[in-house]
Parts: sequence; structure tokens; C-alpha cells
Amino acid sequence: MAEPLVANPLQPNRLMSLDFFRGLTMFLLIGESTRLYEILRGAAFNGTFLGFIGWQLEHHDWNGLHFWDLVQPFFMFIVGVAIPFSVAKRRTAGAGWPQLYRHALRRSLLLLILGIGLYCISAGRLNFELWNVLAQLSFTYLVAFLLMRYPAAVQIGASLGLILLSEALYRLWAVPGFDQPFVPDRNFGSWVDMLLMGKLSHGHWVAFNAVPTSAHTIWGVVAGQWLASRAGQNKKVLVLLGLGIAAVIAGVALDPVTPIIKRICTSSFVIVSGGWCLITLGLSYYAVDLRGWRRVPRFFTYVGMNSLFIYLFCHTGAADWITGIFKPFTHFLFAWSGPEGAAAFTALFVWLALWGICYWLYRNRIFIKI
Repeated sequence: MAEPLVANPLQPNRLMSLDFFRGLTMFLLIGESTRLYEILRGAAFNGTFLGFIGWQLEHHDWNGLHFWDLVQPFFMFIVGVAIPFSVAKRRTAGAGWPQLYRHALRRSLLLLILGIGLYCISAGRLNFELWNVLAQLSFTYLVAFLLMRYPAAVQIGASLGLILLSEALYRLWAVPGFDQPFVPDRNFGSWVDMLLMGKLSHGHWVAFNAVPTSAHTIWGVVAGQWLASRAGQNKKVLVLLGLGIAAVIAGVALDPVTPIIKRICTSSFVIVSGGWCLITLGLSYYAVDLRGWRRVPRFFTYVGMNSLFIYLFCHTGAADWITGIFKPFTHFLFAWSGPEGAAAFTALFVWLALWGICYWLYRNRIFIKI
């Protein structure tokens, strides 16, 4: 029998740590659109600390883990954390299960449409692709929402079931040409892409990633319910950190058996990245909600309050045309730093301008949501 959507009533105060975590993740995502990370990976910064940062802000080629590989799990996990709070707010306003379900279904469909729409815009034609975060999130969000009616043990069990199902399909799939589980473009996920879209991703990504990474959004829901409970604040932090550290250790330990591969979201990757999600949330909750550190986190919060808008804005060429506005001036003012240095300064100014747009929206109480 299904349990109530939120087992424990929410505390009235807003979870500021979630706003910070979301904002930091989105700030990093919009930074990518400025091409700053790409510039830092260039020859001019080779062998420097900035060059090292640049490479950490790029996905690992295949087996391994860079910091940038955690950003999409962060995003999907954060969505899950927010669901119990959003549902509780709607229930307080009088919404029942039918209304909540229709809202979730509509939101899932809109995310899918927006995800596919971005591919159409970038290609300049109708284009059916399912690899970006919005298309993936449309699936993981709905799965996590439907499961949140059940106890945490059931939710976690379902998430592990999805991970094990994915592992089994990759290892046991016997279709010739797609029977090598951990080889790029020769695995079960690639077969699914050929079935759904008739093509493969140039970066070896697979749409089937939405299935195992549903665990990130499910774990986010469970973490949100935990933070919404009446448990002691210190206990909340310790549980999040303890589970996160255990997951990181387990994921790394699995690497010799099932390699950590972000591009096909292997079970070891899902577990290790999920662990980092829990650790980051735990540290954010401790610093922002328990210790009351608000000044620096507030800088990022402005971005997180309009996360969908700024994501779509940046992925439809906004950073490129803002770069065109700044470039004549920044390349003149910073010519002394060389072409790569001037390009890096330009990207920094574009990044700040994108933040400024989010700040302006926040100050004018404009929040674009679905």
C-alpha cells in the first residue's frame, strides 16, 4: 500500500542549501557556454594549474572520472531533492494526487519537448535526439515522482533495481555488433540509440542513461524527505555524509569489475557520482542552513532561482552573441595578455554578464518555471 507523498511534514523554513547547490551547479553550466573551460585546455595554459582546472571541467574520454562528470548527476539529484518540498507546498494549497500527477506528467512532457527542441535549434532543422540533460530528466523526474509515494526503503530498492537491470542488459546483450558492454558504440545503449534514433552520438553518449541515472533523482527525493523530517540537524548531516562516503568507496571499488564510465552511466559511475551528490548536499546543508553562511552562497542562489531559463538561454546561443558584444573591447584592453589571455578575460566578462541577467531577474521577482 502506498504511503503518503511526504512521510513527515515539512519544516516551514526554506532549504537555502538547496538553492545554493542548485545555483552553484547552474553557475558552472553557464560557465561552459562562455568557452572559458575550452580556452583553459588550450596550449597557452598547458602544464599550469589553470590548465589542470580546464581539463577537470571536461568529461573524461571514457574510463575514469573528472569533476565535470559530476555536474549532470548534481543537476538530476537536485531536482529530486526539491520534489518533496514542491509537492508539500502544492498539497498545502489543496492539491490532491490527481492534480499532482497531472502536473508531474505535464512537466515531464515539457522537459522532453524542450530537450528535443534544443537539438532542433542547434541543428537548424527538425532533429530527434535524446542525449541532453532535459530529455534525460523528463524520464528520471517522472520515475522519481511516482516512487516517492512509497517508503524510502522501497525507493532505494527500486533505484538499485534499475542499476542492476542496466548492468545485466549491458553484460548479457548478445546482438552482434552491440555485445561489448564497455566498448564505445558497441554496447547495449548504442543498440537502443540505433533503435530509437537511427544514429549514434559523436561523443559515445547513450539515451538509455536515463534508466540507471534515475537513481540520482530518486536518491535526491529520499534525501529531500530526510532533510524535511524532524530528525536532528547534526544527524541529518552525518547520515548524508556517511552514506555519500560509503557510496564513493563502493563505486571506486567496483571500477575493476565494472569500469566507471560517465558516457554510458555504468553502475559504478552512478554509485560514485551519487555519493558525491550526497556529500555535496550534506556539506551545503551544514554550511548554509546550520552555520548560516549566506553571503557567498547568495551569489550562486541568484542563478539557481532561474535555472531552467538560464540553461535554455545559454544553449540557444546567448553566450556567443554576448561574446560578440564584449570582444572588441576586451581584446583591446587585455591585448597585453596575448590572444588566449584576452579570450579568457572575454569569457569571464561574459560569465559575469550571464550572472547579472539572473541577478536582474531575481531583483525584479521574475522566476521562469514549468
